[in-house]
Amino acid sequence: MAKYLAQIIVMGAQVVGRAFARALRQEFAASRAAADARGRAGHQSAAASNLSGLSLQEAQQILNVSKLNPEEIQKKYEHLFKVNDKSVGGSFYLQSKVVRAKERLEEELRIQAQEDREKEKRPQT
Repeated sequence: MAKYLAQIIVMGAQVVGRAFARALRQEFAASRAAADARGRAGHQSAAASNLSGLSLQEAQQILNVSKLNPEEIQKKYEHLFKVNDKSVGGSFYLQSKVVRAKERLEEELRIQAQEDREKEKRPQT
C-alpha cells in the first residue's frame, strides 16, 4: 500500500513539474516576443518603470488618463494631489502615489520626445 502511494506521489510530482516547466518556457517566449515588439523604446520605458516602481499602465490608471497629454496629466495631477492632501483629511500614501504616477508619465513623455528627435535626425532614404 505504501509503495503504491509513493508511486502516485512521484508520478503526480512529475506531471506538475513538467507542466510548470512548460508554462515557464511559454512565459519566457512571450516575454521575449513582447520585448522584441517594443524594440529599443521598450528598453528605455522598462528602465523608467524600474526606476519609478510603476509601469506606464499603472501610472495612467492612477491619474485616470488614457493618452499621454501633458495638459491632461497636469490637470488630473493637481486635482488628485489637492484631494489627497493630509490637511484636508487625505492620505499621504495616495498623494505620494499620485506624485510617482506623474513622474512616470513625464518620463515617458520625455522618452517619446527623444525618440521623435532621433527620427528627425535620421536621413530619409
